[in-house]
Amino acid sequence: DRSADAVGRAGKDDVGGHVEVHAVVLTSDDVRGDVVVDDLLELGIDELPFGFDEFLRLPGDAEVIALDKRAGLDPGAVLRLARLLRRLRPDIVHSRNWGAFDAVAAAALARVPAVIHGEHGREVSDPQGLSPRRNRLRRWAAPFTSRFVAVSLDLAHWLTGTVGVPAAKVVTIHNGVDPRRFGDEDRAAARRGLGVAADTVVVGTVGRLDPVKDQAGLLDAYAALPPTDGRHILVIVGDGPCRATLAARAARPDLVGRVRLLGERDDVARLLAGFDIFTLPSIAEGISNTVLEAMASGLPVVATRTGGNPELVEDGVTGRLVPVGDRSALAGALAGYLADPHLRQLHGKVGRQRAIDEFSLDRMASRYRELYRAVATGPRA
Repeated sequence: DRSADAVGRAGKDDVGGHVEVHAVVLTSDDVRGDVVVDDLLELGIDELPFGFDEFLRLPGDAEVIALDKRAGLDPGAVLRLARLLRRLRPDIVHSRNWGAFDAVAAAALARVPAVIHGEHGREVSDPQGLSPRRNRLRRWAAPFTSRFVAVSLDLAHWLTGTVGVPAAKVVTIHNGVDPRRFGDEDRAAARRGLGVAADTVVVGTVGRLDPVKDQAGLLDAYAALPPTDGRHILVIVGDGPCRATLAARAARPDLVGRVRLLGERDDVARLLAGFDIFTLPSIAEGISNTVLEAMASGLPVVATRTGGNPELVEDGVTGRLVPVGDRSALAGALAGYLADPHLRQLHGKVGRQRAIDEFSLDRMASRYRELYRAVATGPRA
């Protein structure tokens, strides 16, 4: 997987350093085989370059420890984590998003030499990052945190401007994609797997079925497009709390037979090979890995102008950007690509090259390597 690849590639360039990985999961429900999801904290000895994704695949020899944290504030879990950190004695603690923010306090109690906290996006409960309580705690944590990592310039500006974190403590590292995993799948086989004809245009999206992703708005926008007897369809990949609601919407007369809900899939690269247009209608985003994967697959991207999306998609060059919640604009952007196969191909080709040149997995891993070396050897900013 992307993150395991990032660890492996960075490890090849290590200079005489041994890397030991421990993953601490705050709730035991988040451990599923070799996949650790959400509320994830990684601890590294020496250096641990890695990438973040919705699912982080760890090296086979990584130790995974569940702390059984209760929902909400759980001081006991913070103390248990602090004791664990004293035993492990990591050089760096790296936490990700609000769900693992407890790790900053635990690392301070354990006197870990370097602490990094990453902001990779926002929750539906606070899509603009304006919660006074959370932002006060982020400001409180700044003296105990070596660096805050933002995966987009938008998040970096929010940390310094809205939250009030000192600019010297904020670094931006965009997510990366492995272009070798995308773009080489058998398109004909992918289309057969989707059960679509060779001349059917497939509009697709991949993501958790959650209000913040606004697949409901996408369905409304798609319903506004005139049906063309199967000449184009909408494919939604993913699962989540909104699935039943979305299925009910897709069964209404204006969409019946025009939408396919595929659920959770582990063959996203193959599915993307069968798409013609990728769309992401989110209300809020950090940096979308699925947009990067779509770009690496050679697809034009129609996305909302929010979060880090404008940093990935060049409007009119690799895709189209539309205002958040503007279903008419979303429908119009999709209609433009549906009517112009040459434009789809051109924007998709430019987007793939942009993913290779500016958002590669190797580039991301190199940035994390540099960051870990800097915080492990230098004083806190």
